[in-house]
Amino acid sequence: KHFCGGIDINKSQKTIDNLWKSKIGTILDYSAEGKETENDYNLVMHQVLESINKAKDTNKIPFTVFKPTGLTKFALLEKMSLNSTLSSNEKKEKKLFISRIETICKKASENKVPVFIDAEESWIQDPVDQIAFEMMLKFNKNKAYIFNTIQLYRTDRYKYLKQLIKAGKNKSIYIGVKLVRGAYHEQEIQRALEKNLTCPVHTLKENTDKDYDDALELCMKNINLVSVCAGTHNEKSSKKLISLIKNYNIRKDDDRIFFSQLLGMSDNISYNTSKAGFNVAKYVPYGPVKDVIPYLIR
Repeated sequence: KHFCGGIDINKSQKTIDNLWKSKIGTILDYSAEGKETENDYNLVMHQVLESINKAKDTNKIPFTVFKPTGLTKFALLEKMSLNSTLSSNEKKEKKLFISRIETICKKASENKVPVFIDAEESWIQDPVDQIAFEMMLKFNKNKAYIFNTIQLYRTDRYKYLKQLIKAGKNKSIYIGVKLVRGAYHEQEIQRALEKNLTCPVHTLKENTDKDYDDALELCMKNINLVSVCAGTHNEKSSKKLISLIKNYNIRKDDDRIFFSQLLGMSDNISYNTSKAGFNVAKYVPYGPVKDVIPYLIR
């Protein structure tokens, strides 16, 4: 029933075992999204909690992940992002949504298993950012256990990262970020054209690359506050991070810095970076195949 990176999870165990032998960790991501019922949302939550249970007993699973749209309706996040008036039922749904996230984050911090809150489309991201920061305020007082995901193809995300770090300093908490380029580029451009909106994403790849690499440097400058997972299949950005680690005299195996690539992709980066002594984890999406297909298509 469960597929792992598009492969039957039982057949994938040999691949994962080989990663562990090479000192490469795995990041478990129950990749269900776009759910519509309370039963579905609770199932996703319990799957994430189970992944935390599995991770707490081994150092080979350094992170777990959840996607906000696996825990509530897309439409609710749209209304929250617009600050629209919610119906009484929607207010209850919002409360349950935040409660599920807090349950996951609380368990993650108690078991010392950092958790990534995955990114969504730009027009539903604002409430996710707000909730992620609220969770950081509660659970990142001694170390970064709650990570927000920042998509650097967005024109405003480098600025957001600077604001997030400043807020962390002001509130005396640690900041966790997973840096990625982004997953919804065509959707973002098409929606902006259809609605006559300012395009929220870079249309030139070199601008995305610049923001991504600048974000890496900003994190290294603030390493005493920030923990970062560099989710990238880009060799230049991976080399950039290696150079930054050296330039800022940071240990290769500092647990505040991880490189990450998807299972089955960019193994040349994963294995060579791990062999050089840096922290590496393969990102492993899994779940019922019908639920994982949207993730795999992106």
